[in-house]
Amino acid sequence: MSIRPIRTEEDHRAALGRIEALWGAEPGTPDGDELDILVDLVEHYEDKHFPMPEVDPVEILKAHMEATGRTQADLANLLGSRPRASEVLNRKRALTVEMIYKINSEWQVPAGCLVKPYHLVAA
Repeated sequence: MSIRPIRTEEDHRAALGRIEALWGAEPGTPDGDELDILVDLVEHYEDKHFPMPEVDPVEILKAHMEATGRTQADLANLLGSRPRASEVLNRKRALTVEMIYKINSEWQVPAGCLVKPYHLVAA
């Protein structure tokens, strides 16, 4: 096992290729240990060089609804009223802890994605 830091795009490609070759290795074996270390190194490199943009909770909720075929009416049923769903989607009302809990429990949207502060539209 010859592991070294990932500093360049070439190093990154090589590490990804090695990860692919090691994929499925048994944990606790030399190959499994190498896989774990390489995955951590690649994750660190990618976090530094390809950061994910911050996406606010309303955009995450809208994207989830679109991806799962849910509608504003479905959100209204979940949150208890049409006006409440409309206000949330139009940024006139912030998500509450109770709303976040329902969305997380029923739709499996990670709560951590929904608790970030975001701007509301002025009334």
